[in-house]
Amino acid sequence: MPRIEKDFLGERELADDLYYGVQTLRGKDNFNITGIPMSTEPFFVQGLGFTKKAAALANRDLGVIDIKIADAIIWACDEIIAGKHCDQFVTDFIQGGAGTSTNMNANEVIANLALEYMGHAKGEYTIVNPNDHVNFGQSTNDIYPTAFGLALILRLNSYIDAITALQQAFFTKANEFEKVVKMGRTHLQDAVPMTLGQEFHGWGTTMGEEVLRLREAQELLKEVNLGATAIGTSVTAAPGYPLLATKYLSEITGVEFTLASDLVEATSDTGAYVQLSGVVKRTAAKLTKICNDIRLLASGPRAGFNEINLPQLQPGSSIMPGKVNPVIPEVVNQAAFLAIGLDITVTIAASAGQLQLNVMEPVITFALFTSIKVMENAVNSLRTNCVLGITANAERTQEMVLNSLGIVTVLKPIFGYKLCSEIAKEGYFQNKSLHQIVVSERNLLTQEKWDELFSLENLINAKFLK
Repeated sequence: MPRIEKDFLGERELADDLYYGVQTLRGKDNFNITGIPMSTEPFFVQGLGFTKKAAALANRDLGVIDIKIADAIIWACDEIIAGKHCDQFVTDFIQGGAGTSTNMNANEVIANLALEYMGHAKGEYTIVNPNDHVNFGQSTNDIYPTAFGLALILRLNSYIDAITALQQAFFTKANEFEKVVKMGRTHLQDAVPMTLGQEFHGWGTTMGEEVLRLREAQELLKEVNLGATAIGTSVTAAPGYPLLATKYLSEITGVEFTLASDLVEATSDTGAYVQLSGVVKRTAAKLTKICNDIRLLASGPRAGFNEINLPQLQPGSSIMPGKVNPVIPEVVNQAAFLAIGLDITVTIAASAGQLQLNVMEPVITFALFTSIKVMENAVNSLRTNCVLGITANAERTQEMVLNSLGIVTVLKPIFGYKLCSEIAKEGYFQNKSLHQIVVSERNLLTQEKWDELFSLENLINAKFLK
Protein backbone atom coordinates (compact mmCIF):
# COMPACT_ATOMS: atom_id res chain seq x y z
CA MET A 1 0.00 0.00 0.00
CA PRO A 2 1.67 3.24 -1.08
CA ARG A 3 1.70 6.31 1.13
CA ILE A 4 1.29 9.94 0.14
CA GLU A 5 3.74 12.57 1.36
CA LYS A 6 3.71 16.25 0.58
CA ASP A 7 5.93 19.27 0.87
CA PHE A 8 5.26 22.89 -0.10
CA LEU A 9 5.65 21.92 -3.78
CA GLY A 10 2.88 19.34 -3.69
CA GLU A 11 2.18 15.63 -3.09
CA ARG A 12 4.14 12.55 -4.17
CA GLU A 13 3.35 8.86 -3.85
CA LEU A 14 5.92 6.50 -2.31
CA ALA A 15 5.96 2.74 -1.79
CA ASP A 16 5.41 2.05 1.88
CA ASP A 17 8.57 -0.07 2.19
CA LEU A 18 10.71 3.01 1.44
CA TYR A 19 12.19 4.87 4.40
CA TYR A 20 13.06 7.98 2.43
CA GLY A 21 10.40 10.55 1.71
CA VAL A 22 9.15 13.18 -0.69
CA GLN A 23 12.16 15.49 -0.60
CA THR A 24 14.54 12.61 -1.27
CA LEU A 25 12.34 11.47 -4.13
CA ARG A 26 12.49 14.93 -5.71
CA GLY A 27 16.28 14.94 -5.41
CA LYS A 28 16.47 11.45 -6.91
CA ASP A 29 14.37 12.54 -9.87
CA ASN A 30 16.14 15.87 -10.39
CA PHE A 31 19.75 14.70 -10.24
CA ASN A 32 20.30 11.61 -12.34
CA ILE A 33 23.83 12.73 -13.23
CA THR A 34 26.37 10.01 -12.49
CA GLY A 35 23.84 7.23 -11.97
CA ILE A 36 25.80 6.41 -8.79
CA PRO A 37 23.78 6.77 -5.57
CA MET A 38 25.25 7.71 -2.20
CA SER A 39 24.63 4.14 -1.01
CA THR A 40 27.72 3.04 -2.95
CA GLU A 41 29.90 4.84 -0.40
CA PRO A 42 28.93 3.22 2.91
CA PHE A 43 31.43 5.35 4.82
CA PHE A 44 29.49 8.49 3.84
CA VAL A 45 26.19 6.93 4.90
CA GLN A 46 27.83 5.93 8.18
CA GLY A 47 29.25 9.46 8.51
CA LEU A 48 25.76 10.89 8.19
CA GLY A 49 24.53 8.49 10.86
CA PHE A 50 27.29 9.50 13.28
CA THR A 51 26.77 13.22 12.65
CA LYS A 52 23.00 13.06 13.09
CA LYS A 53 23.45 11.02 16.27
CA ALA A 54 25.85 13.59 17.73
CA ALA A 55 23.32 16.32 16.93
CA ALA A 56 20.46 14.39 18.57
CA LEU A 57 22.52 13.70 21.70
CA ALA A 58 23.38 17.39 22.04
CA ASN A 59 19.80 18.54 21.40
CA ARG A 60 18.50 16.02 23.95
CA ASP A 61 20.94 17.23 26.63
CA LEU A 62 20.08 20.86 25.88
CA GLY A 63 16.37 20.12 26.26
CA VAL A 64 15.34 21.38 22.83
CA ILE A 65 13.98 18.00 21.66
CA ASP A 66 11.69 15.72 23.65
CA ILE A 67 13.72 12.89 25.22
CA LYS A 68 11.55 10.13 23.71
CA ILE A 69 11.89 11.60 20.22
CA ALA A 70 15.62 12.16 20.67
CA ASP A 71 16.13 8.58 21.87
CA ALA A 72 14.20 7.25 18.87
CA ILE A 73 16.36 9.35 16.53
CA ILE A 74 19.51 8.08 18.27
CA TRP A 75 18.31 4.49 17.85
CA ALA A 76 17.66 5.11 14.15
CA CYS A 77 21.14 6.60 13.73
CA ASP A 78 22.66 3.52 15.35
CA GLU A 79 20.87 1.38 12.77
CA ILE A 80 22.48 3.40 9.98
CA ILE A 81 25.88 3.39 11.66
CA ALA A 82 25.62 -0.41 11.86
CA GLY A 83 25.26 -0.53 8.07
CA LYS A 84 21.54 -1.20 7.90
CA HIS A 85 19.25 0.50 5.35
CA CYS A 86 22.19 1.72 3.26
CA ASP A 87 20.11 1.06 0.14
CA GLN A 88 17.72 3.84 1.21
CA PHE A 89 20.35 6.50 0.45
CA VAL A 90 19.45 7.02 -3.19
CA THR A 91 20.46 10.57 -4.12
CA ASP A 92 23.09 11.00 -6.81
CA PHE A 93 26.61 11.97 -5.79
CA ILE A 94 26.53 15.09 -7.97
CA GLN A 95 23.58 17.37 -7.24
CA GLY A 96 22.57 20.98 -7.05
CA GLY A 97 21.72 22.53 -3.71
CA ALA A 98 25.12 21.91 -2.06
CA GLY A 99 24.02 18.48 -0.81
CA THR A 100 20.57 19.39 0.52
CA SER A 101 18.99 16.34 -1.12
CA THR A 102 21.51 14.07 0.62
CA ASN A 103 20.94 15.74 3.98
CA MET A 104 17.17 15.40 3.59
CA ASN A 105 17.63 11.79 2.50
CA ALA A 106 19.29 11.15 5.86
CA ASN A 107 16.67 13.18 7.74
CA GLU A 108 13.76 11.30 6.19
CA VAL A 109 15.25 7.83 6.60
CA ILE A 110 16.09 8.54 10.24
CA ALA A 111 12.65 10.05 10.91
CA ASN A 112 10.81 7.05 9.46
CA LEU A 113 13.01 4.56 11.30
CA ALA A 114 12.37 6.50 14.52
CA LEU A 115 8.63 6.48 13.84
CA GLU A 116 8.60 2.70 13.44
CA TYR A 117 10.67 2.36 16.61
CA MET A 118 8.02 4.40 18.46
CA GLY A 119 5.19 2.29 17.01
CA HIS A 120 4.00 4.72 14.34
CA ALA A 121 3.68 4.44 10.56
CA LYS A 122 6.14 5.90 8.13
CA GLY A 123 5.26 9.44 7.11
CA GLU A 124 3.62 10.44 10.41
CA TYR A 125 5.80 13.49 10.56
CA THR A 126 3.65 15.24 13.16
CA ILE A 127 5.25 12.80 15.64
CA VAL A 128 8.85 12.80 14.35
CA ASN A 129 9.59 15.36 11.66
CA PRO A 130 12.65 15.18 9.33
CA ASN A 131 13.16 18.97 9.45
CA ASP A 132 11.90 19.98 12.88
CA HIS A 133 13.35 17.08 14.89
CA VAL A 134 16.06 15.15 13.00
CA ASN A 135 17.51 18.34 11.50
CA PHE A 136 16.96 20.57 14.56
CA GLY A 137 19.67 23.21 14.91
CA GLN A 138 21.34 21.98 11.75
CA SER A 139 21.82 22.86 8.12
CA THR A 140 23.09 20.97 5.11
CA ASN A 141 25.97 23.43 5.21
CA ASP A 142 27.36 22.05 8.47
CA ILE A 143 26.02 18.49 8.46
CA TYR A 144 27.19 17.57 4.94
CA PRO A 145 30.84 18.68 5.33
CA THR A 146 31.10 17.19 8.83
CA ALA A 147 29.79 13.82 7.64
CA PHE A 148 31.96 14.06 4.53
CA GLY A 149 35.08 14.77 6.57
CA LEU A 150 34.38 11.82 8.87
CA ALA A 151 33.71 9.55 5.89
CA LEU A 152 36.99 10.59 4.28
CA ILE A 153 38.86 9.79 7.49
CA LEU A 154 37.31 6.32 7.56
CA ARG A 155 37.94 5.77 3.86
CA LEU A 156 41.53 6.95 4.19
CA ASN A 157 42.19 4.46 7.00
CA SER A 158 41.40 1.67 4.55
CA TYR A 159 43.50 3.29 1.80
CA ILE A 160 46.45 3.80 4.14
CA ASP A 161 46.27 0.13 5.15
CA ALA A 162 46.46 -0.82 1.46
CA ILE A 163 49.49 1.39 0.84
CA THR A 164 51.20 0.08 3.98
CA ALA A 165 50.65 -3.50 2.79
CA LEU A 166 52.14 -2.61 -0.62
CA GLN A 167 55.13 -1.04 1.13
CA GLN A 168 55.71 -4.26 3.07
CA ALA A 169 55.41 -6.30 -0.14
CA PHE A 170 58.15 -4.17 -1.72
CA PHE A 171 60.32 -4.64 1.38
CA THR A 172 59.76 -8.41 1.27
CA LYS A 173 60.93 -8.50 -2.34
CA ALA A 174 63.85 -6.23 -1.44
CA ASN A 175 65.08 -8.87 1.01
CA GLU A 176 64.53 -11.62 -1.54
CA PHE A 177 66.54 -9.74 -4.18
CA GLU A 178 69.27 -8.29 -1.93
CA LYS A 179 72.05 -10.22 -3.73
CA VAL A 180 70.77 -9.77 -7.28
CA VAL A 181 73.22 -7.37 -8.92
CA LYS A 182 71.98 -5.23 -11.82
CA MET A 183 72.74 -2.01 -13.65
CA GLY A 184 71.27 1.17 -12.37
CA ARG A 185 70.20 3.57 -15.09
CA THR A 186 69.79 7.29 -15.51
CA HIS A 187 68.39 8.88 -18.67
CA LEU A 188 67.62 5.26 -19.70
CA GLN A 189 71.39 4.80 -20.05
CA ASP A 190 73.69 2.53 -18.04
CA ALA A 191 74.84 4.21 -14.85
CA VAL A 192 76.46 2.21 -12.02
CA PRO A 193 75.69 -1.18 -10.47
CA MET A 194 73.12 -1.68 -7.73
CA THR A 195 70.94 -4.54 -6.56
CA LEU A 196 67.41 -5.34 -7.51
CA GLY A 197 66.76 -5.40 -3.79
CA GLN A 198 67.83 -1.76 -3.47
CA GLU A 199 65.45 -0.84 -6.27
CA PHE A 200 62.49 -2.56 -4.60
CA HIS A 201 63.46 -1.12 -1.22
CA GLY A 202 63.35 2.36 -2.72
CA TRP A 203 59.81 1.74 -3.92
CA GLY A 204 58.84 0.62 -0.43
CA THR A 205 60.39 3.69 1.14
CA THR A 206 58.57 6.07 -1.18
CA MET A 207 55.24 4.40 -0.38
CA GLY A 208 55.98 4.93 3.31
CA GLU A 209 56.33 8.64 2.63
CA GLU A 210 52.83 8.65 1.16
CA VAL A 211 51.40 7.13 4.32
CA LEU A 212 52.85 10.04 6.31
CA ARG A 213 51.43 12.63 3.91
CA LEU A 214 47.98 11.01 4.00
CA ARG A 215 48.02 11.00 7.81
CA GLU A 216 48.84 14.72 7.75
CA ALA A 217 45.95 15.38 5.36
CA GLN A 218 43.64 13.37 7.62
CA GLU A 219 44.36 15.75 10.49
CA LEU A 220 42.96 18.69 8.52
CA LEU A 221 39.63 16.86 8.22
CA LYS A 222 39.23 16.78 11.99
CA GLU A 223 38.31 20.47 12.20
CA VAL A 224 34.53 20.71 11.68
CA ASN A 225 31.90 23.42 11.49
CA LEU A 226 29.20 21.40 13.24
CA GLY A 227 26.67 23.88 14.63
CA ALA A 228 27.51 26.57 12.10
CA THR A 229 24.12 25.99 10.47
CA ALA A 230 23.46 28.01 7.31
CA ILE A 231 26.44 30.37 7.03
CA GLY A 232 28.39 30.04 10.27
CA THR A 233 26.28 32.23 12.58
CA SER A 234 24.65 29.19 14.30
CA VAL A 235 21.16 30.53 13.61
CA THR A 236 18.47 28.15 15.06
CA ALA A 237 21.07 26.16 17.06
CA ALA A 238 20.65 26.12 20.85
CA PRO A 239 23.29 27.93 22.93
CA GLY A 240 26.17 25.55 23.59
CA TYR A 241 25.13 23.19 20.80
CA PRO A 242 28.22 23.52 18.53
CA LEU A 243 30.74 22.53 21.21
CA LEU A 244 28.50 19.85 22.71
CA ALA A 245 27.66 18.24 19.36
CA THR A 246 31.35 18.23 18.40
CA LYS A 247 32.21 16.65 21.76
CA TYR A 248 29.65 13.91 21.18
CA LEU A 249 30.89 13.32 17.65
CA SER A 250 34.39 12.71 19.00
CA GLU A 251 33.11 10.35 21.69
CA ILE A 252 30.96 8.17 19.46
CA THR A 253 33.48 7.93 16.60
CA GLY A 254 36.75 7.73 18.52
CA VAL A 255 38.08 10.51 16.27
CA GLU A 256 39.26 13.66 18.04
CA PHE A 257 37.31 16.40 16.25
CA THR A 258 37.72 20.09 17.05
CA LEU A 259 35.23 22.87 16.43
CA ALA A 260 36.53 25.50 14.01
CA SER A 261 37.35 28.77 15.72
CA ASP A 262 35.73 30.78 12.92
CA LEU A 263 32.54 29.06 11.78
CA VAL A 264 31.84 31.55 9.03
CA GLU A 265 35.24 30.88 7.48
CA ALA A 266 34.96 27.13 7.99
CA THR A 267 31.53 26.93 6.34
CA SER A 268 32.80 28.22 3.00
CA ASP A 269 36.35 26.79 3.18
CA THR A 270 37.27 23.67 1.19
CA GLY A 271 41.04 23.88 1.60
CA ALA A 272 41.34 20.52 3.39
CA TYR A 273 39.84 18.78 0.36
CA VAL A 274 42.31 20.46 -1.97
CA GLN A 275 45.18 19.39 0.27
CA LEU A 276 43.97 15.80 0.45
CA SER A 277 43.35 15.62 -3.28
CA GLY A 278 46.88 16.86 -3.87
CA VAL A 279 48.28 14.08 -1.71
CA VAL A 280 46.20 11.47 -3.55
CA LYS A 281 47.54 12.91 -6.81
CA ARG A 282 51.10 12.78 -5.46
CA THR A 283 50.71 9.09 -4.60
CA ALA A 284 49.21 8.45 -8.03
CA ALA A 285 52.19 10.12 -9.69
CA LYS A 286 54.63 8.02 -7.67
CA LEU A 287 52.79 4.79 -8.44
CA THR A 288 52.76 5.71 -12.12
CA LYS A 289 56.55 5.99 -12.04
CA ILE A 290 56.91 2.67 -10.19
CA CYS A 291 54.60 0.86 -12.60
CA ASN A 292 56.45 2.33 -15.56
CA ASP A 293 59.68 0.97 -14.06
CA ILE A 294 58.15 -2.46 -13.50
CA ARG A 295 56.94 -2.57 -17.10
CA LEU A 296 60.39 -1.61 -18.38
CA LEU A 297 62.22 -4.14 -16.21
CA ALA A 298 59.86 -6.89 -17.36
CA SER A 299 59.92 -5.84 -21.03
CA GLY A 300 60.75 -8.35 -23.71
CA PRO A 301 61.15 -10.98 -22.59
CA ARG A 302 63.67 -11.82 -25.33
CA ALA A 303 64.03 -8.37 -26.87
CA GLY A 304 63.72 -6.17 -23.80
CA PHE A 305 65.24 -5.65 -20.35
CA ASN A 306 63.97 -9.00 -19.08
CA GLU A 307 65.32 -8.36 -15.58
CA ILE A 308 62.17 -9.50 -13.77
CA ASN A 309 59.25 -11.78 -14.50
CA LEU A 310 55.68 -10.76 -13.71
CA PRO A 311 52.92 -13.24 -12.90
CA GLN A 312 51.26 -14.42 -16.10
CA LEU A 313 47.59 -13.62 -15.63
CA GLN A 314 45.99 -13.77 -19.08
CA PRO A 315 46.78 -14.08 -22.81
CA GLY A 316 47.96 -10.74 -24.09
CA SER A 317 46.90 -10.77 -27.70
CA SER A 318 44.06 -11.92 -29.91
CA ILE A 319 46.51 -12.38 -32.79
CA MET A 320 49.98 -13.08 -31.34
CA PRO A 321 50.12 -16.52 -29.69
CA GLY A 322 51.96 -16.80 -26.40
CA LYS A 323 52.14 -13.06 -25.76
CA VAL A 324 51.59 -12.00 -22.14
CA ASN A 325 51.20 -8.34 -21.19
CA PRO A 326 51.96 -6.47 -17.93
CA VAL A 327 48.25 -5.88 -17.38
CA ILE A 328 48.36 -5.02 -13.67
CA PRO A 329 50.95 -2.22 -13.91
CA GLU A 330 48.99 -0.97 -16.93
CA VAL A 331 45.70 -0.81 -15.05
CA VAL A 332 47.35 0.84 -12.06
CA ASN A 333 48.72 3.49 -14.43
CA GLN A 334 45.21 4.15 -15.69
CA ALA A 335 43.77 4.36 -12.18
CA ALA A 336 46.50 6.87 -11.34
CA PHE A 337 45.69 8.94 -14.44
CA LEU A 338 42.05 9.11 -13.32
CA ALA A 339 43.04 10.27 -9.83
CA ILE A 340 45.33 12.92 -11.28
CA GLY A 341 42.51 14.18 -13.50
CA LEU A 342 40.00 14.25 -10.65
CA ASP A 343 42.40 16.42 -8.66
CA ILE A 344 41.75 19.12 -11.27
CA THR A 345 38.00 18.71 -10.61
CA VAL A 346 38.55 19.24 -6.87
CA THR A 347 40.73 22.28 -7.49
CA ILE A 348 38.25 23.97 -9.83
CA ALA A 349 35.27 23.14 -7.60
CA ALA A 350 37.05 24.48 -4.51
CA SER A 351 37.83 27.72 -6.30
CA ALA A 352 34.20 28.11 -7.43
CA GLY A 353 32.82 28.89 -3.98
CA GLN A 354 31.00 32.19 -3.65
CA LEU A 355 30.48 34.33 -0.58
CA GLN A 356 29.42 32.25 2.49
CA LEU A 357 29.17 28.80 0.88
CA ASN A 358 30.79 26.55 -1.69
CA VAL A 359 27.83 24.92 -3.41
CA MET A 360 30.14 22.68 -5.47
CA GLU A 361 30.95 20.35 -2.57
CA PRO A 362 28.97 17.41 -4.03
CA VAL A 363 31.31 17.12 -7.02
CA ILE A 364 34.27 17.37 -4.63
CA THR A 365 32.70 14.48 -2.71
CA PHE A 366 32.32 12.42 -5.87
CA ALA A 367 35.86 13.20 -7.06
CA LEU A 368 37.58 12.38 -3.77
CA PHE A 369 35.66 9.21 -3.01
CA THR A 370 36.18 8.02 -6.58
CA SER A 371 39.90 8.80 -6.51
CA ILE A 372 40.54 7.14 -3.16
CA LYS A 373 38.46 4.03 -3.90
CA VAL A 374 39.98 3.55 -7.35
CA MET A 375 43.49 4.06 -6.01
CA GLU A 376 42.91 1.67 -3.10
CA ASN A 377 41.68 -1.01 -5.49
CA ALA A 378 44.65 -0.40 -7.77
CA VAL A 379 47.14 -0.58 -4.89
CA ASN A 380 45.65 -3.85 -3.64
CA SER A 381 45.72 -5.32 -7.13
CA LEU A 382 49.33 -4.27 -7.68
CA ARG A 383 50.36 -5.99 -4.45
CA THR A 384 48.39 -9.23 -4.73
CA ASN A 385 48.38 -9.77 -8.50
CA CYS A 386 51.83 -8.47 -9.36
CA VAL A 387 54.45 -7.56 -6.76
CA LEU A 388 54.14 -10.66 -4.57
CA GLY A 389 54.64 -12.89 -7.61
CA ILE A 390 57.62 -11.11 -9.20
CA THR A 391 60.75 -13.20 -9.74
CA ALA A 392 64.24 -12.07 -10.75
CA ASN A 393 66.36 -13.13 -13.72
CA ALA A 394 69.60 -12.93 -11.75
CA GLU A 395 71.88 -14.42 -14.41
CA ARG A 396 70.53 -11.97 -16.97
CA THR A 397 71.03 -8.95 -14.71
CA GLN A 398 74.58 -9.96 -13.75
CA GLU A 399 75.50 -10.55 -17.38
CA MET A 400 74.28 -7.07 -18.30
CA VAL A 401 76.35 -5.56 -15.50
CA LEU A 402 79.58 -7.25 -16.57
CA ASN A 403 78.97 -6.39 -20.24
CA SER A 404 78.14 -2.77 -19.49
CA LEU A 405 80.59 0.06 -19.99
CA GLY A 406 78.89 1.90 -17.15
CA ILE A 407 80.92 -0.06 -14.60
CA VAL A 408 83.99 1.87 -15.71
CA THR A 409 82.93 4.34 -12.98
CA VAL A 410 84.29 1.81 -10.45
CA LEU A 411 87.76 2.43 -11.95
CA LYS A 412 87.62 6.22 -11.75
CA PRO A 413 89.38 6.46 -8.32
CA ILE A 414 92.27 4.41 -9.81
CA PHE A 415 92.64 5.78 -13.34
CA GLY A 416 90.90 9.15 -13.20
CA TYR A 417 88.02 10.54 -15.21
CA LYS A 418 89.97 11.22 -18.47
CA LEU A 419 91.42 7.72 -18.93
CA CYS A 420 88.14 6.09 -17.96
CA SER A 421 86.35 8.18 -20.58
CA GLU A 422 88.82 7.03 -23.22
CA ILE A 423 88.34 3.40 -22.21
CA ALA A 424 84.54 3.74 -22.34
CA LYS A 425 84.72 5.40 -25.76
CA GLU A 426 86.96 2.65 -27.13
CA GLY A 427 84.63 0.00 -25.80
CA TYR A 428 81.59 1.68 -27.30
CA PHE A 429 82.94 2.32 -30.79
CA GLN A 430 84.95 -0.88 -31.11
CA ASN A 431 82.40 -3.13 -29.41
CA LYS A 432 84.84 -4.32 -26.74
CA SER A 433 84.16 -5.29 -23.18
CA LEU A 434 85.69 -3.35 -20.32
CA HIS A 435 87.59 -6.45 -19.21
CA GLN A 436 89.06 -6.92 -22.67
CA ILE A 437 90.45 -3.38 -22.78
CA VAL A 438 91.65 -3.02 -19.18
CA VAL A 439 93.02 -6.50 -18.47
CA SER A 440 93.67 -8.30 -21.75
CA GLU A 441 94.87 -5.50 -24.03
CA ARG A 442 96.22 -2.62 -21.95
CA ASN A 443 97.30 -4.63 -18.90
CA LEU A 444 96.10 -1.81 -16.65
CA LEU A 445 94.91 -4.28 -14.01
CA THR A 446 95.80 -7.81 -13.06
CA GLN A 447 93.10 -10.43 -13.19
CA GLU A 448 93.32 -10.68 -9.42
CA LYS A 449 92.72 -6.94 -8.99
CA TRP A 450 89.90 -7.05 -11.52
CA ASP A 451 88.23 -9.86 -9.60
CA GLU A 452 88.52 -7.84 -6.39
CA LEU A 453 87.06 -4.68 -7.90
CA PHE A 454 84.24 -6.39 -9.75
CA SER A 455 83.31 -9.02 -7.23
CA LEU A 456 79.62 -9.36 -6.52
CA GLU A 457 80.10 -7.99 -3.01
CA ASN A 458 82.00 -4.91 -4.17
CA LEU A 459 79.51 -4.17 -6.93
CA ILE A 460 76.67 -4.32 -4.43
CA ASN A 461 78.48 -2.48 -1.62
CA ALA A 462 81.06 -0.47 -3.52
CA LYS A 463 84.20 0.39 -1.54
CA PHE A 464 86.84 2.95 -2.33
CA LEU A 465 89.60 0.70 -3.70
CA LYS A 466 92.90 1.84 -5.23
